[in-house]
Amino acid sequence: MTRMKTHKLTMAEALVKYLCAQFIEVDGKTVPLFAGVFAIFGHGNVTCLGPALHAARRRLPTWRGQNEQSMALAAAAFAKASRRRRIMVATSSIGPGAANMVTAAAVAHANRLPLLLLAGDTFAGRIPDPVLQQVEHFHDPTLTVNDAFKAVTRYWDRVVRPEQIISSLPQAVAVMLDPASCGPAFFALPQDVQAEAYDYPAEFFVRTLHHIPKPRPEKSRLREAAEVLRAAKKPLLIAGGGVHYALATRRLAAFAKKHGVPVAETVAGRAALVHEHPQNAGPIGVIGSSSANALAFDADVVLAVGTRLQDFTTGSWSVFGNRAMRLVTVNTARWDARKHRALAVVADADAGLQELSGALGNWRAPAAWGKKAAAEYRKWNATVDRHSGPTDAVPPSYAQVVGAINRVCARDDFVLTAAGGLPGELNKNWRAKTPGTFDCEFGFSCMGYEIAGGLGAKMARADGEVIVLVGDGSYLMLNSEIVSAVMTAHKLIIIVCDNAGYAVINRLQKYKGGASFNNLFADCRGQPVAVDFVAHAKSMGAAGEAVATVDELQLAFARAKKSARTYIISIRVHPHQWTPGDAWWDVGVPQVNARPQIRAAKQDHEQNRRRQRAGI
Repeated sequence: MTRMKTHKLTMAEALVKYLCAQFIEVDGKTVPLFAGVFAIFGHGNVTCLGPALHAARRRLPTWRGQNEQSMALAAAAFAKASRRRRIMVATSSIGPGAANMVTAAAVAHANRLPLLLLAGDTFAGRIPDPVLQQVEHFHDPTLTVNDAFKAVTRYWDRVVRPEQIISSLPQAVAVMLDPASCGPAFFALPQDVQAEAYDYPAEFFVRTLHHIPKPRPEKSRLREAAEVLRAAKKPLLIAGGGVHYALATRRLAAFAKKHGVPVAETVAGRAALVHEHPQNAGPIGVIGSSSANALAFDADVVLAVGTRLQDFTTGSWSVFGNRAMRLVTVNTARWDARKHRALAVVADADAGLQELSGALGNWRAPAAWGKKAAAEYRKWNATVDRHSGPTDAVPPSYAQVVGAINRVCARDDFVLTAAGGLPGELNKNWRAKTPGTFDCEFGFSCMGYEIAGGLGAKMARADGEVIVLVGDGSYLMLNSEIVSAVMTAHKLIIIVCDNAGYAVINRLQKYKGGASFNNLFADCRGQPVAVDFVAHAKSMGAAGEAVATVDELQLAFARAKKSARTYIISIRVHPHQWTPGDAWWDVGVPQVNARPQIRAAKQDHEQNRRRQRAGI
């Protein structure tokens, strides 16, 4: 009998060696699946995983993070900008270092993004317990901070024997690359187990080339979907983030043009079509356009492609006014495809649109519907012109800042934002010049994603600038990866829109009858502080300047383009000026309250609630 070849390695060394052996094909080139590691070292990962990463640093580069949450957010944004084709790793020590990554794991989970998280853990042998930073549970000694990740990951494991990674790591990779189950994977790595040596089979480290599955639709479902669409008088296609991840933007554009179906985009699906595409109907939903929302209200068939139909897309299921509307979905995830009594076509967006187009033949939507869609979109573009066009207003609005940057940015520049007022204003007013150049993290709507996400996106993209639009609230919440961007020469252009507080939540607070309270600096306890964002960013090595007008902003943007360093531009913006077009949103409003404005808001809210489409 031939003896099996083995490598005697510590568990930490074997883990890193396995990651280095995984590859994927991107744009016709074979590249490492795991592009690098974001790390903050501490006890729990510095003495075992640290040396393993050091030894592999030329193949698997390690990047120092400034905050565990922000480095893991950067890793999630990297995956998003890579269209889920490549994965970054984030590693932390035990205790607070691990707990800091929980938010980033939730962002990746909500957005269906691959992310590998490796956190140090307490001792499997338990003799030193309780160790520094250990959170003890009197009823269950197996619980640690790392158990919190179970709620926000697709795959979770605690490695208590070194040989367990032989079966567990391939399963984690399979989950992260499966378009139906894609999300973060987490490993708790006890300190003593990381150090244990084991004779690992050589086959475990064989170079492996991975491929993203591309499920095709089941034929009978496809025929049924085609029959429903052929009978439609007012069809609407909703394009979600799955269109990007399936690399289906060209297919979508061709499908819409061939069949004359207007296309509305979700927040995750923005820039699936260029702004000028003849079937573009604008963004849909709560922070969407009047054009897309008007078409959704009348639509008799809605084809939802690659979207989980979040409440901001559906207006809490009030945006569809036709009670007889048929919902057809194309989605790799059966969970998403079957929502709200949909006719579910479980398939990759690219394959699904290709085969559905073939089943439809030469069918086109009625010409009258196409004319209505074009008319609504023209009206919407006039609204965008009014709200985001050139101005000498001081301070300008969010929309006017967005419009100014949009007018002067290059076709391959990439724009990114997340929570607060900017998602709505960017979603409505950005005119996409090239597909796939837009990232608004709104799956988890995570304040603090912006700058960290910009870093991850820049690491993933070879062409164009990465433009980060961030409010003052999000900047103050998480800005430390400016240091990383400067250190690693991953240049960002960061535009801070300062409205002195959490203005969009103040808007919601007042709209639902509340008094302005604890959101704007002026309405908080203590004295308002005028933050010098440029001086702060400069202290971290960035260049930058403050401006007051959109003309000054555009000139500053040109200087930022020429700069070799991360560049910050700060501008004061109007805290109460917003672009219209919104759909209704269901939030909790008190049933009883002494404040008359809240009682009036509750009455209005209940009237709108009657428009909701009953779901399952």
